[in-house]
Amino acid sequence: MTDPTQALSFGAAAAEYDRFRPRYPEAALRWALDGLAVPATVVDLGAGTGILSRGVLALGHEVVPVEPDPGMRAQLAVATPGTTPLAGSAEAVPLPDGSADAVLVGQAYHWFDKEPAHAEIARVLRPCGTFAPIWNTRDERVAWVAELGRIALLGDNAGDVTAKYGDFGPAFEPVELGEFAHTTTLTPDEVVGMLHTRSYWLTAPAAEREKIDRELRDLFATHPDLVGRETVELPYRTFVFRSRRR
Repeated sequence: MTDPTQALSFGAAAAEYDRFRPRYPEAALRWALDGLAVPATVVDLGAGTGILSRGVLALGHEVVPVEPDPGMRAQLAVATPGTTPLAGSAEAVPLPDGSADAVLVGQAYHWFDKEPAHAEIARVLRPCGTFAPIWNTRDERVAWVAELGRIALLGDNAGDVTAKYGDFGPAFEPVELGEFAHTTTLTPDEVVGMLHTRSYWLTAPAAEREKIDRELRDLFATHPDLVGRETVELPYRTFVFRSRRR
C-alpha cells in the first residue's frame, strides 16, 4: 500500500461509502469473468463494503470478500448476505493455493504493493484463472465533471488509470482492456456525500474540507449545466484490466 493512512481511512465512513459509491455495470463484470463456468469461485480483494461482491453474486457466482479494514468488513457483512468477509490484504490473502477461479479488485488496486500482491494473487488462482482490477472513473470529458474533480482533488481520471496499469508481472498473460459507460443519478447533496467518502477528504485538515465543500456548493449554484437541478446524471467510464494466470 502506498499510503496506509489513506488506504485505511474508509472505515469511518463505511455506511456512506456503501450508500453513495457507484455500482459496477453488469456488462463490465460479465466481461471480466468471461469464459468462467457458473458458479465460479471469485475472490473480491480489497472488497470494501461489498459493492463489487454484490454485483458478482447477482451473476450467480460464489464470492469470497477479503478486506483489511474492520469498519468496512462490518458494513460488508450487514449489506452483503451470502458472503463471509475475511480479514486480509492483497499481500497476505487468507486462502489456500489454487482455490479461486478469479480474483477481482474494485477501486483498490492502486493501494497494493504490486510485486508481493501479484505473487499472492497468482498463488490463490488456479491455472488460467482470471485476475481483473476494475475502476469506475468519472467521465471528465463532461465539463462540470472535470470541474468537480478539480475542486475535490480526486486525481483518478481515465488517463491516469489507463496509463498506470497494465502489467501484472511474469505469472500473468498480457492484459486486455475493456471499457464500459454508465451513469448514476444523484442529488447535489448526494454528490457531496459521495465525495466525503474519498480518502483525500477523509484525511484532510478541517480547513481543507471546508474549502472543498464551499467550492462544491458554488459549483452546483453557478454552473450552467447544474443550476436549478434537483438531480444530476454523474457519468462514469468503467475500465476492466483482465489477464489470465499462466
